[in-house]
Amino acid sequence: MMRNFFAVLGGMGTLATESYVRLVDKATHAHQDQDFLDYVVFNDSSVPDRTQFILGESTDDPFDYIADDVRQATAMGASFITLPCNTAHHFFDRLQALTPVPIVHMPQEAVAEMQRRYPVQTHPRVGFMGTEGSLNSGIYRERVEAAGYEFEEPGDELQQEISYLIYHDVKDTGVLERDRYEATLKNMLEGHHCDVVILGCTELSVFNEAFPMPDLPIIDAQEILAYDTVARAKALRSAASSATPRQ
Repeated sequence: MMRNFFAVLGGMGTLATESYVRLVDKATHAHQDQDFLDYVVFNDSSVPDRTQFILGESTDDPFDYIADDVRQATAMGASFITLPCNTAHHFFDRLQALTPVPIVHMPQEAVAEMQRRYPVQTHPRVGFMGTEGSLNSGIYRERVEAAGYEFEEPGDELQQEISYLIYHDVKDTGVLERDRYEATLKNMLEGHHCDVVILGCTELSVFNEAFPMPDLPIIDAQEILAYDTVARAKALRSAASSATPRQ
């Protein structure tokens, strides 16, 4: 019987879900099969577009679909749940209310890590790159400003470039253009005078996995979630091991 497993509510961008799982497996540093973590992935591609619903362009509510996955993960006995879709955190409070199982809040973890790496005293101006849905919902603005930073939106022209990366390059064609990605990043950093940029869309995290740029001040929310996932899962495994009676 599987114990202390976590559930991944993915499929809201299947390539991005695959990227998250790869990051989790890599960060586990397994040397044999039994070293890997126990988890179940819900690749629920039926979840309607979150941004279209948030912007009022669709009446097809994603909440009911994600809520069903939360209920199933709870019934299966998951120790915790991860939601590797930034925009889906628009529904976070309602989803968490459905279950006693903790759901890891990706934007919250990303901002906490930003505070550690890039303190507000030295990096006060934070640029945000994500979907229009995430931007409109305020899920990052609220936490960034609460931490004392200035929140910089990309503006209409740059948002179009960001959306092109998300919807055309990753979701539509799967062809990742490094030059376009790098130019968009630098436009946010230099053109908008930002000290740090949050990648608040898991499709953008796919770019960061393919083309890491450690010299740039970037906070990749999905990458942070992956590290946090591994730490939580290993802590649960260690606690369970310590509690097992010796024979």
